[in-house]
This record gives sequence, structure tokens and C-alpha cells, in this order.
Amino acid sequence: WYQRRVRGELGSIKPGYSVIAVNRQPVSGTMGPTDKSIMDMINDPESYPLSLTFGKGKVGANEKLMLASMFHSLYAIASKISPIDGSSGIQQLVTDEFSLNCFQTITGVKFFVIVDHKQTACEPLLHRIYELYTDFVLKNPFYLIDMPIRCDLFDQNLKRVIEQVERASAYSSATLA
Repeated sequence: WYQRRVRGELGSIKPGYSVIAVNRQPVSGTMGPTDKSIMDMINDPESYPLSLTFGKGKVGANEKLMLASMFHSLYAIASKISPIDGSSGIQQLVTDEFSLNCFQTITGVKFFVIVDHKQTACEPLLHRIYELYTDFVLKNPFYLIDMPIRCDLFDQNLKRVIEQVERASAYSSATLA
């Protein structure tokens, strides 16, 4: 039996992937759907047949804050070392897997989206997110500046905008194929 490994991959399981479902039931951390650890389920012959689904796990609040603070630091460094006077820092960061696009408002608030590298025209999306932020977050009397956004109307409208972008992207790629 021979398994080809490419940059840490094992078959179709890519680096950074973890078990997200057992027998089509979502898991929570290392616990399976039956409150039994996933490793115990794998090691127990009575658990078979067993269907494991691998994927990228959900990003928690701490990971989001860590990513935002890391990006803020990189953004500040890039604006300081830029050879162009008055540089606004990083606007787009492109990798083989994704593209990170950033929009900084006049007040210094940064919005960034991480999209598939084939996705184009992220600037209108970032401006639309900024509009939602001003309409539903800043006008909310209970929101405190520099605190995590917890506003249902903002979340609902943001989800709607992202769904529209995904539908438009799927439509444009289908028409190009």
C-alpha cells in the first residue's frame, strides 16, 4: 500500500483540515456526535462502519482577533516601509490559495475579506460592507467603538450581501466555462 504525500497532504486530506463530521453528524472539538471522543470512536471496532468528513474547521472569536491583530501589524509595517510617501499600506495580498483584500476607512477602521484567488472585484464588496457597518453598527446606540460587532441586522445584511456575491461569482464562472 502506497500513499503519495504532497506538502503534508495525505490523500485528499490537506494540511489544516480536521474531522468536522462523523457519520454526517457535526462534531465539537475532539468530541463526536455521541459525546464520545473521535479517537475512541476510531479505535472501537463496534463504531464501524464509520464515515469521517474532513474540512477546515470554523474560525473562533480568538482566532479572528489574532488574525486581525496580525494583519494590522503587517499593514502598519507595510505603510511605514513603503517607498511611496503617504502609502495606505496593504490593499491586496495574493497567495496560491487565496487573496486577502483590505479597505481602510478615513477613520482608520479596516475591513478585509479573504476570497478565492480567482475572485475579482473585491473593492465593491468591501465598500458595501462599509456601508452596512455605517448603517447598522455605527447607528446602533448599544455599540461601543473598538468592540466586537454584535448586531443581528448587520449580520443578516452581511450574509445577504455575501450570498449575492457568491451567486454572481458562480454565475459568471458558469458562463465563462
